[in-house]
Amino acid sequence: MRVTIADVARIAGVSKTTVSRVLNTRGEVDHATRAHVREVIERLGYVPSSGAVGLARGSSRTVGMLVPSLTWPWMGEVLQGVVDTVEEAGFGLLLFTCNRGTDSVARFTSQVSARAFDGLVAVEPEDTLAMLTALHRKGLPVVLIDDRGRHPEFPHVTAENREGGAAAAHHLLSLERHRPLVVAGPLRFGCVRDRLDGFGGVYAEGGHPLDPALVVESDFTEAGGRAAVRRLLGEGRTFDAVFAHNDLAAIGALAALRAAGLRVPDDVAVIGFDDIPMAGLTHPALTTVHQPMRTMGETAARMLLAQLTGEESSGASAVLPTSVVVRESTVGP
Repeated sequence: MRVTIADVARIAGVSKTTVSRVLNTRGEVDHATRAHVREVIERLGYVPSSGAVGLARGSSRTVGMLVPSLTWPWMGEVLQGVVDTVEEAGFGLLLFTCNRGTDSVARFTSQVSARAFDGLVAVEPEDTLAMLTALHRKGLPVVLIDDRGRHPEFPHVTAENREGGAAAAHHLLSLERHRPLVVAGPLRFGCVRDRLDGFGGVYAEGGHPLDPALVVESDFTEAGGRAAVRRLLGEGRTFDAVFAHNDLAAIGALAALRAAGLRVPDDVAVIGFDDIPMAGLTHPALTTVHQPMRTMGETAARMLLAQLTGEESSGASAVLPTSVVVRESTVGP
C-alpha cells in the first residue's frame, strides 16, 4: 500500500502541513521536529506527490499546457521544449488538447477550477483567446506560444514572421525569381499578414511588385497547397517560384508541380515556412524559413516559471528570430 503524507504525519505526531513544510524546506519548523519528520519519511520510504510538496506553499508544482491537437507537424518540438524546461525545474506537466471541441474546453476549465496546475502554457486552440484572457485576468499565469500576430495582454512567444517573409523574398530574388506565387495561410491570422507583408515589401522594393492574382489564401494543409497550385496552373497563370506559408502547403505545391510535369527548381523554385522534420525528406528537399519551435517552447516555459517564482513581471514577451534553410527546392542538387 502506498505511504501517504497522512501516514507520515500520524507516525511523526505532527500535522500534514508541518510535513509539507519540511518537504518544501519552507516555513518555521524547529530543527528537532524537522529532523524527526525526515527520519520518519526515510523509514517509511515515503515518496511525496507534487500535491503534497505544494501543500504549504499553495501550489501544485504542476504546469498546464493547452494545445489544439498533437497532430500539428511542429507540435512535438514545441512540447519537447516545454517538457524539458519544466522537468528540469522540478515541475510536472498536465497536457490538454481540444480535439473534442467544447467538451475538451469544458474538461480543461474544470481542471482550472480545481487548481490542478499553477500556470498555463498555451498554443491557442481556435476561438479560445477570450477564455485565456479571462483566466489571466482572474489571476492564472498564462504564456501563449505562436500568438498569430494578435499580441494578447498576457505574455507571449512568437517568431519573426515579417522578417521571415522578407528573408524568403531576398532568397528568391537572389535567384532571379521575379514572379512568385504566394500560397498564404488564413488571412485572418496576423502572422500570415506579417509574412505576406514582409515578402511583398521586399519584392516591391526590388521593382517586382506581387501580382494580386498570384496571392491566394489557403489553409495550411498539404491538400490546400496542392489545390492552390493546380488551380493557378489550370487558369494558365505563369510563375517561377512558390512561397508557401507553411511546409505542408509547400509539400502540396511540390506534388502539384510534379504532376504538371514542371521541374523543381529548374522551372519553379519552392520555399516553405516552419522547417518541420519532413522538410528535409521531400524530393527535392524543401528550402524553408526555420521557426525555432523547440526554443519557443523552452522560452515560454521559462517565462511561466519565472512568473510562478516571482522573478519576472507578467508583461514580458519574446520574439525569436527566423532564418532561411536552403535546400534543393530552390538551388538544385
